[in-house]
Amino acid sequence: MIKAVLFDLDGTLVNSLADLADSTNFALNEMGFPPHKTEEYKYLVGDGIPKLIERALPDGEKTEQNKTKCLELFMARYREHYFDKTDAYDGIKDLLCALKAQGFKIAIISNKAQEMAQKVVDKVFGDIFDAVAGKREGYKTKPDPALTLEVIKELGETPDTCVLVGDSGMDMAAAVNAKTAGIGVLWGFRTEEELFQNGAKYIAEAPAQIYEIIKEINNE
Repeated sequence: MIKAVLFDLDGTLVNSLADLADSTNFALNEMGFPPHKTEEYKYLVGDGIPKLIERALPDGEKTEQNKTKCLELFMARYREHYFDKTDAYDGIKDLLCALKAQGFKIAIISNKAQEMAQKVVDKVFGDIFDAVAGKREGYKTKPDPALTLEVIKELGETPDTCVLVGDSGMDMAAAVNAKTAGIGVLWGFRTEEELFQNGAKYIAEAPAQIYEIIKEINNE
């Protein structure tokens, strides 16, 4: 019986790609490096901001010094501009309200820095979530299952009473590693093929389908 729904944040609940791209390109420009097109960031994001910066830097320029400086420039910009273009995907707020109304616990498991994950969630959704877990000290990013399992424990649940919803193969691999069901979504940053290849058990083409999938699981 599913009692809790764990969500990825970027690309699943909110479309934050343009703001992430703008702040990264700002940092790259300040360092004299070429920018990337916004669409290219679909394959640069997802593993946390330090990894985004590493991927965005040009080949041959991925030194520790450059990564540190670029990250500092990114964070200074992103803290002020994280909500210029970011918003919830259509239908997400309705989905979250429906889940809460039916007694489901809802939480976020994100590779985004905790500070910025909480800011985005507070701005877009208020306090509707039972837990918001960004990148925490002492925990590896997804697909490592440790943080997912910790949040499941904090919710008072077990892996078999939860589903993990995300838009990337990394999210689906995290679900597999945590031994919980994975629901892949198609409105985010990655492809259906990637989702299935990494262990997605279900695919949703629209937010409302997530609720229907959960009801089907609970009726099996």
